Amino acid sequence: MAKILIEFAHPVFSKSRVQKELVNRCREIEGITFNDLYEQYPDLYIDVKREQELLHTHDIIIWQHPMYWYSGPAILKQWMDLVLEYNWAYGPQGDALSGKKVLSVISCGVRESAYNSQGMNRYEINQFLLPFRQTATLCGMSYLPPFIIFGGNQISNSSLTEHSDKYAAVLSALAKDQLPEEQYLRLDYLQTLDIDFLQDKKF
Repeated sequence: MAKILIEFAHPVFSKSRVQKELVNRCREIEGITFNDLYEQYPDLYIDVKREQELLHTHDIIIWQHPMYWYSGPAILKQWMDLVLEYNWAYGPQGDALSGKKVLSVISCGVRESAYNSQGMNRYEINQFLLPFRQTATLCGMSYLPPFIIFGGNQISNSSLTEHSDKYAAVLSALAKDQLPEEQYLRLDYLQTLDIDFLQDKKF
């Protein structure tokens, strides 16, 4: 069974309806380590060795956070700057993360229509996520299509439950190595994965 590490970052988690729902669901799943960066490091002083050991002992890394100014919250950038060291995560001798999978799980306040050439944000959201994808690539990791919940400011309770159910199913499938690459490699977003396929797995 694969071990999943969720690197969670939300500076105002108490006000987040969407992320609260996702966090509650992922905490229920076997094989998941939940690492709340702001809770663990309220002074932003990151224990690099602790974080590297967590990465070393897990197979799948998830960066879970809200979209903040077209990127992740500040502590996630701090985490990348300090933890992903040269000749550890990348470089001539940096193969500590090679072969691992990484997934971005993101909540957005606005609808998907805001992320295109005609929308208020002018670009598709995957273009804003290119630094995360390239970070994974540089470290020898496989970057899965992101799991994104759009329209968090207006989302209904039923829609939020549907998304959290699918997130839980995706996590369970990844943990049990029951989500083959051919099921997701061509997807733009992992939340568009066929829910019938996941349900057939009877997690």
